[in-house]
Amino acid sequence: MATEKEVASVEEQRIALDPAEVVPFSVFTTLQKRWILFITGFAGFFSPLSSFIFYPAIVPIATGLGVTIGRINLAITTYLVVSGIVPAILGNAADKIGRRPVYILALLIYFVANVGLAVQNSYPALLVLRMLQSAGIAGTVSLGYGVISDIATPSERGSCVGIFSLGLNLGPPLGPVLGGIIAAKLGWRWIFWFLVITGGICLFMALLALPETARAIVGDGSIPTTGINRTLIPVSCSSSRTRDIGDKPARNMTMKDHLALFPNPLVSLKLLLELDLLILLFCNAIYYTTGACAQTSLSSLFMQVYGYQELQAGLTYIPFGLGALASVYIWGKFLDFEYARISRSLGYDPDEVKEKLIDDFPIELTRLRSISYLTTLTAAATVGYGWTVQKQVTFGTLTTDLNPGRSSTAAASANILRALLAAGGTAALQPIIDAVGAGWCFTIFGFLVAACGPLLLLEIRIGPKWRESRKNRRAESDNVSS
Repeated sequence: MATEKEVASVEEQRIALDPAEVVPFSVFTTLQKRWILFITGFAGFFSPLSSFIFYPAIVPIATGLGVTIGRINLAITTYLVVSGIVPAILGNAADKIGRRPVYILALLIYFVANVGLAVQNSYPALLVLRMLQSAGIAGTVSLGYGVISDIATPSERGSCVGIFSLGLNLGPPLGPVLGGIIAAKLGWRWIFWFLVITGGICLFMALLALPETARAIVGDGSIPTTGINRTLIPVSCSSSRTRDIGDKPARNMTMKDHLALFPNPLVSLKLLLELDLLILLFCNAIYYTTGACAQTSLSSLFMQVYGYQELQAGLTYIPFGLGALASVYIWGKFLDFEYARISRSLGYDPDEVKEKLIDDFPIELTRLRSISYLTTLTAAATVGYGWTVQKQVTFGTLTTDLNPGRSSTAAASANILRALLAAGGTAALQPIIDAVGAGWCFTIFGFLVAACGPLLLLEIRIGPKWRESRKNRRAESDNVSS
């Protein structure tokens, strides 16, 4: 394993080269990057899929295990709670020991949990194994954002996040449809056998050909890897220049170095103390909670109001999925366009800026410029959805930009707020609907979304100062450590 000082030396030598010979940000080719994004997106796909594929099977599982629907719903809440905690551990570990070993561990845990869920016959086993399932797969989202920061420059991350998010956004619409069909035709146990088969394929692909990308381990991708960090099939093809720079023998690690490799979940919590990051993560959590509550209510409300059957209710998720797919593609391209446009307006060459995040570059304005339109649209759609039934985002990219080298940890911080708020929201959803109706329930969520607008404007205005302050504190801390 390369040490941080050795990786830094590689970066310094890369930058010190003649401008005509400067090595790219990453030695991975475009095709290799697409392959990496495909595997990470495939792994990330199982996080929402495992949650949504469960919904149509709630009643048959309750019947099969002889328990109430309310007790089965508890398995959903515990799934969300665990999904908010575990990524803080896995994300920090991935930043230290590499993405690849953590991916393999997570997918292996997920595989074993699904086998257990397919054969278990008791409610306690269901509850424990669902938590284990969540522990295995929830971290793949934060790991994916970490991989993106490893292989993509700031100007490319919008499109990369869009590609990666395809898997995340396919899960919610496909999950209920697949769950309904499988439960109806083969029985609810085959839902978990389906996840065993598909999850096993993903695990095999990762073992075979998911390269290590963590810059603390491989730098720009040119530093050779060993052990679990090395793929069974060679994937990277670095230049001789970077091989010459990167093939330095690593120094012997001290006990302090080994202790530093142990994951520290508190690092993710510490990021919540940064005001600019807290605003982003809180607004992201509100949006996520609103979406989760809308999706959770969709099938049950349509069954109650319109008399839909399980499969019909599952099909109502398709419009949501199509909208999400269109959104991630369009807004990914738009973010890259805005990055290039604002770079040129400030006199920067986008191809030069993309190598690193320049201190005085207004990244907050670039990423959040159009947020007022999206916030208004989301709030209006949320309120409209609730009243229609009763009467018969962007943030992940900016969070990654603001935490170079710690992107998995930052994504885990986002996941803590998102998952815990969503768990609370989904638990309170039905009581609120029963008390005030779907219209007023989603009016409340709409106002919560709208309230994020002023906070994000504050982020655009004051965020650069907070970012500079955080950079100075980290520099002072690094000086003390060295």
